[in-house]
Amino acid sequence: MRGVSMLLHVLLALPSLLASVPPHGTPPAPCRRCCDDLDPAEGSADQTDTAGLNQGPQVRTYINMTILKGDQGPRGDRGTPGKAGSEGPPGSTGPAGPQGTKGEAGHPGDPCKTHESAFSVGRRRALHSLELHQALAFDTVFVNLHRHFDAAHGRFRCRVPGVYFFNVNVHTWNFKETHLHVMLNAAERAILYAQPGGRSVMQSQSLMLELQLADEVWLRLYKRERETAVYSDDGDVYITFNGFLVKASNE
Repeated sequence: MRGVSMLLHVLLALPSLLASVPPHGTPPAPCRRCCDDLDPAEGSADQTDTAGLNQGPQVRTYINMTILKGDQGPRGDRGTPGKAGSEGPPGSTGPAGPQGTKGEAGHPGDPCKTHESAFSVGRRRALHSLELHQALAFDTVFVNLHRHFDAAHGRFRCRVPGVYFFNVNVHTWNFKETHLHVMLNAAERAILYAQPGGRSVMQSQSLMLELQLADEVWLRLYKRERETAVYSDDGDVYITFNGFLVKASNE
């Protein structure tokens, strides 16, 4: 029975074996290795006519590159900034904000920044020149805006640069010479003079001066060979000195 089954097995496989045998006269197909090119170069000796032969499917290699991707590297240095672009059009005006709170009051301003300056002072005591030069002081103040005049030393100190008008009035003394200078700092600017005589008179002098900041204007009694004096008494004011700002420099 075993021999019969083997014979039947051979008989059944015989048709498939006969179908795989090439026809008579067909040259044998060349052997190929897996590493050979699939098709021989055109015109080469290895190229043979394979028409009519059963060919198997072509095998193409595919590599999945995602499995070959390495880890992400460190971040590189920041590049240099590019050129600035052109300026865009101005935007529309935004809505007004809420009103702020009222600020604190500032410090009082400096009186020297005002455009006002004036003084009028008098002297009730006579004065005899005991020295070559003697400054006149004043004991009566009529007007002294912003305290620009120092009555104790008889000096007006400029706090507002500009053009000023000054006036001096004195009473001469009988038989005594009157020699008075209007001084700007240490320089003489005008003189009031009266010769000695038997009759006393009122003498006056006026002038305008352009003053800079901190300039000083004052009166000086000047003694020469003769005695020099100006008259006054405690009851009346015979000697007056006046001045006021005509025009400030920054107006």
